[in-house]
Amino acid sequence: MSSSRIFSLLCLFSAVGLHAQTAPSPESPPPPVDKTPVELDKFIVTGQLDEARDNIAPTLGATSFLIGQQQIQDLPQGADAPFSQVLLRAPGVAGDSAANGDLHLRGEHANLQYRINDVLLPEGISGFGLELDPRFVNSMQLITGSLPAQYGFRTAGIVDIQTKSGSFDPGGGFSLYGGSFDTFRPSFESGGSVGNASYFIDGSYEHNDLGIENPTPSAKALHDATDQSRLFSYSSFILDDKSRLNVMASISDSKFQVPDSPGLPAGTSPNGQPWLPGTFDSAKLDENQHEQNYYGVVTYQKSAGPLDYQLSVFGRESSVHFTPDPIGDLFFNGVASDVNRQLQSAGLQGDGSYALNDQHTLRSGIMLLNESVSATSATTVFPVDADGNPTGPAFTLADHSTLHGLFAGVYLQDEWKLTSRLTANYGARFDVFNSSFDHENQLSPRLNFVYKLTTTTTVHAGYARYFTPPPVEDVPGSTVARFEGTSNATAETLDDPVKAERSDYFDVGVTQKFSSRFQAGVDTYYKRAKNQLDDGLFGQTLILSAFNYAEGKVYGAELTASYTDGEFSAYANLAHSVAQGRDWNSSQFLFDPADLAYVKNHWIFLDHDQALTGSVGASYHWVENHGGTRLYADLLYGSGLRNDATAADGSNIPNGGTVPPYATLNLGVEQTFKLRRNHEWKVRFDIVNLTDKSYELRDGSGVGVNAAQYGMRRGFFGSVDYTF
Repeated sequence: MSSSRIFSLLCLFSAVGLHAQTAPSPESPPPPVDKTPVELDKFIVTGQLDEARDNIAPTLGATSFLIGQQQIQDLPQGADAPFSQVLLRAPGVAGDSAANGDLHLRGEHANLQYRINDVLLPEGISGFGLELDPRFVNSMQLITGSLPAQYGFRTAGIVDIQTKSGSFDPGGGFSLYGGSFDTFRPSFESGGSVGNASYFIDGSYEHNDLGIENPTPSAKALHDATDQSRLFSYSSFILDDKSRLNVMASISDSKFQVPDSPGLPAGTSPNGQPWLPGTFDSAKLDENQHEQNYYGVVTYQKSAGPLDYQLSVFGRESSVHFTPDPIGDLFFNGVASDVNRQLQSAGLQGDGSYALNDQHTLRSGIMLLNESVSATSATTVFPVDADGNPTGPAFTLADHSTLHGLFAGVYLQDEWKLTSRLTANYGARFDVFNSSFDHENQLSPRLNFVYKLTTTTTVHAGYARYFTPPPVEDVPGSTVARFEGTSNATAETLDDPVKAERSDYFDVGVTQKFSSRFQAGVDTYYKRAKNQLDDGLFGQTLILSAFNYAEGKVYGAELTASYTDGEFSAYANLAHSVAQGRDWNSSQFLFDPADLAYVKNHWIFLDHDQALTGSVGASYHWVENHGGTRLYADLLYGSGLRNDATAADGSNIPNGGTVPPYATLNLGVEQTFKLRRNHEWKVRFDIVNLTDKSYELRDGSGVGVNAAQYGMRRGFFGSVDYTF
């Protein structure tokens, strides 16, 4: 059965569940006339099952950063902020293109795993769609470091989201958000219960004129509009006091204009003749990208005394379609590529825990994921001579390729409470990756210790062996040879297959509670890798391509602190990171031959390496009978991502320099007006980049960087929320 058919069935199941009255089982007594006891029992059962679910896959020994609804509301733009901006306030997270959700955690490019209610969310095709919406988040953890054995494949960090539910978040509301850059974003949410079933739905639509980062320092981008629609639903059905069935479904559709850079020098016209001044203006290029993402998950959870387990099946479809300017791209690039890439995936995940006794808790699980990627392209090129000069009019080459990938993993681990202060979590997982281009497997041991040195000091240390297969959707599928003799030919023709990364990871950290109000922590890490994975944007299209470094090393340290005193709260994070690689040993055709020769014998920084990353913020909330007022502010700092540098002899050093450092200050205020019962109005106003600083995220140079990107200039935003 295809992923589309699976998804359709899941959506139908979810929709029926929202409106159907659940009948009592034959063994159960008829429901009482007074509904209060039923609601109370359901509340208790749901809470107990939530606790059991958390116990199935705890984060023992890993570094975990918790973000709740309150923290989201204290951020500029609140729940209307892009999901990536919420994560950007966590320790060790460096920003890239905020509009497309690019994040770099601990010196890694992507390699993040997203889970919703402890169930793996299969990754989609890399692009600009931000399908996750902070509005449906009840709480989430960013988990990194030496991960326990239940986490495999994507290991730089785990984003584990716990959604709102109709049991604990009944009611609903709507919001209207807008402001600078022609921003307009209506949204709604609704939750409730019907018998033993509960549901939560969240939906939004957004339009703005800054869909992708501006390639120029101007306050307004050219040709950069975006329209994005999202819908998420979560349903839960209590089967008895020890089990339940959960259903999730999500739809997102995003359209982006690719921004233009005025004043670019043009090359050759479509008929193969030299460009004449005034023939075509680069400010009028019309490139676009369309993304669609769908997924559905069905989960059965059971708690039976010392045994807790959860079994899920899921399906996903993801697609990206890049359309060029058919005439303009030939003028300025010599190539016009229409690329349509589609990903279908389906799989299952099972996790369980068994309490042997007071000292030992066993946990084990299995994951199986099958992916299929279909890539179709129509590339218009010129015939060229040996010097690369066009010899005739443009013509089109069509191409189609299909790649398959099978991910499978099993794990077993034991949580051993050696003493009242010392806990060890040890185990291993075995992973297999079989694809159209690579076949590998690995046994990966894991070991973590957590030691409560005093009542206020906790130390953790761990080791993890990681196995990270390449994302199938980012592996180039077409052959290099088909473009020989054309304007899309590459100077390098070597194309070794992309391989799985294998690494050893060490992590040591300590947290200290100085008082009930103030706590701080420090964490250090070191990773040594073989076949270090990376990806980037090469050529014209805005779809990522994966490649390997033969060797990689990543290390750094993080400092974090938080303070809470009544209605006042504050936080600060500072991270130092170094990420380097040597020798590109796959997809070599992507690189310039001179750079390829340099990297063969030299360690270079990875393009997403940022030496220093910091964030600091504070909020204060006045509570009154009729409502309350919230003030909040934060500041983000980055020392700058990498760009190319020039050596003394004039040669290029890939990723040898950095763009200038930057800091942005953001402010906001929110006023709540309480009405009858649970009804209330909220009005908020935000200023992003208060000083209107013009700063570069990218300057267009660097490995896998195909365009300059500037951060958002000063923006004014406001919202009105009504909840009931």
